[in-house]
Amino acid sequence: MKYLDGMGALVGQVSPTAAGQLYAEARQSLAGGVTAGLRWHPYLGRPFYATRAEGPYLYDLEGKRYLDFNMANGAVLLGHGHPAVNRAVQLGLAAGILTASETEHHVSLATTLCRVIPCAERVRFAVTGTEANLVAVRLARHVTGRRKLLTFAGHFHGLAEPFLFRAAEGTGSDVPVPASGGVPDTYGQDLVIVPWNDPDAFDRALARHRGEVAAVICEPVHYNAGCIPPLPGFLAHLRQRTQEEGIVLIFDEVLSGFRMALGGAQEFYGVTPDLCTLAKALASGLPLAAICGRADLMEHLSPAGPVAHSGTYTGQLLGVLAARATLEALESPGVYVELGRRAARFYDEAQSIFDRAGIPARIQGLGARFGLYFGRREPVVTWAEAVASDEALHRRFVLGCLKRGLYFHAYLGLPGHAGFSLAHDDDCLDHALNVIETVARELARQ
Repeated sequence: MKYLDGMGALVGQVSPTAAGQLYAEARQSLAGGVTAGLRWHPYLGRPFYATRAEGPYLYDLEGKRYLDFNMANGAVLLGHGHPAVNRAVQLGLAAGILTASETEHHVSLATTLCRVIPCAERVRFAVTGTEANLVAVRLARHVTGRRKLLTFAGHFHGLAEPFLFRAAEGTGSDVPVPASGGVPDTYGQDLVIVPWNDPDAFDRALARHRGEVAAVICEPVHYNAGCIPPLPGFLAHLRQRTQEEGIVLIFDEVLSGFRMALGGAQEFYGVTPDLCTLAKALASGLPLAAICGRADLMEHLSPAGPVAHSGTYTGQLLGVLAARATLEALESPGVYVELGRRAARFYDEAQSIFDRAGIPARIQGLGARFGLYFGRREPVVTWAEAVASDEALHRRFVLGCLKRGLYFHAYLGLPGHAGFSLAHDDDCLDHALNVIETVARELARQ
């Protein structure tokens, strides 16, 4: 695939650079030339190959340094290679990389999560966010005796069959259709999809499927669409209506967890779900997830109850130790006050840059994650508005930033999300704003 990036450079072809040569080799052994589909950068036409990471920075194959505004898809909130996390992992290595064993560290981490996460009376560890969400839904179906799952358009809950659906276009209904090859449409029979931030549509769906819905699952902040916060009162409405209907409310806090408050979106908005799932920022880039929730629900998990969940790598020690170090750092006094100050300043100034340059762009952020929407100036409140963004303008912006050492990832056909870490101090953010202003002015001239 070849195309012009809007700045005169040909992108998307294998070049004689080290990255191009490595990609050519990768395509001979790796499916699609990558180890995960979303690691292919659609604007580069290949993956971004990194050699190391440190603090707020990534380094490519040729040693060029980039200020990272992806941060491992949001998994690294403290910064790459945080000293406390590194020390914790070294302790795990010294212990022999204990796998499939319970330790005191598992108990300590679970105790901490029960203290800081509002809904957490019990905790069960998992490996990925996908696994955690599957277990949460399985648990809800068992305790309610119902089958159907209600989700929201564009919300991402993992790459497993129950979640790989989208709302059928042009039907005017909540009929789901597969969003991936190989997913039988029969899975969609137990799925209801409604628009985010639309309480009337939500209520109508509950009425149509009364007595059938086991769980409502949502991203309490729709970061998979960049950053679409809930409208005032919307989460409280979900809480009230699910309680009235005997439905389990699940907050998928894989992305929102720890982002704007230690207790995640549920603490920030003051709405407590029955269950929540955590991953990404929990262990500073190491694979670890968690299901948290009410004791009367969680005790249905095996071995106490009949709901199956286990795994050799469940709660792997290195991730548990990294998570303990991460939470200790996040509990330091003033962390979230400072994070909020940096975030508000950065988002305000970035928006001002686009406005001054006359670029139709909207930046929406909450805590350390944000979305960029090109081609519009109004707030984005729905998935439909997010996917209607100007992708060509977004591509030109991202490539302009990459040339100047500011790394944004891109997701083919999706709005995507970006973000920073606690390692991004004011100097880093000032540098990012300077790059953004340079690129915005160049786009305006074109």
